[in-house]
Amino acid sequence: MAIVKEDLLYTRSHEWVRFADGLATIGITDYARNELGELVFAEAVSPGRRVVPGQAVGAIESVKVAADILSPLTGEIVESRTEIDNELDQLTEDPYAVWFVVIRPDHLSELDSLMDAAAYEAFCDSEG
Repeated sequence: MAIVKEDLLYTRSHEWVRFADGLATIGITDYARNELGELVFAEAVSPGRRVVPGQAVGAIESVKVAADILSPLTGEIVESRTEIDNELDQLTEDPYAVWFVVIRPDHLSELDSLMDAAAYEAFCDSEG
């Protein structure tokens, strides 16, 4: 069973979002990490880039599959974890401790489209 943190918001593409002080920190969920399996590569896009929902802000590869990390929000990337590829062990151990990017959102109303922990758990259960 995947770990779901109560204090985060979640996307249907299995990113977590921590919103604090006007900034949204984005990472991958434990469910995503479990589905990916053994991680072999990760990267995050550089700060300064503007993004829209559904746009890739990073990528992750495992021995099974490659996947994009998708922005759930419109805004500017103000910080990124450029050395994330060196943190694969920590990302595997605790995906909630390793984030990919921090976004300054343009529209806080976009947060309303994200799931809380209970809704995300139900969503994961429905996926199988």
